[in-house]
Amino acid sequence: MANINITSSECAWSHFEVKLLSKVIKGLKGFSTKKTVESEHIYGSGNEPIDIMKGNTKYEGNIKLLGFEADALNKAAQAAGYEDITEVPHELIVITISYKKRPGEKINTIVTSGVQFTEDGFEMEQGAKNREVTLPYIAMSRRMI
Repeated sequence: MANINITSSECAWSHFEVKLLSKVIKGLKGFSTKKTVESEHIYGSGNEPIDIMKGNTKYEGNIKLLGFEADALNKAAQAAGYEDITEVPHELIVITISYKKRPGEKINTIVTSGVQFTEDGFEMEQGAKNREVTLPYIAMSRRMI
């Protein structure tokens, strides 16, 4: 049986900072980032796998922002000559996520580069106190520093 320390501290939301296009996103409501490696079993004689073969790697995720942040991204895209954030070339967009588990610890960083936003939308629900926008993306690479 593994020794599990149930008193360890997980990352607190207040210990995260997300930068998009070198701007700290103050209206951040959530995010996800993931790396997927295509993998499949290799079979030979019998019905048990004899190995696992790896294939392509992909990077994807999303950021959830308050509406004013999404509006600011689209305005910046328009000022640069693009229709909206989905039209900005992926070579120009980097997302940096910095965090630490406890206030005194070293900062960990995830750098996702070559980000292409795949959707931009506008939603609102009755009774809502603010507008949230989720921007899904695909990316060229992700490094954990």
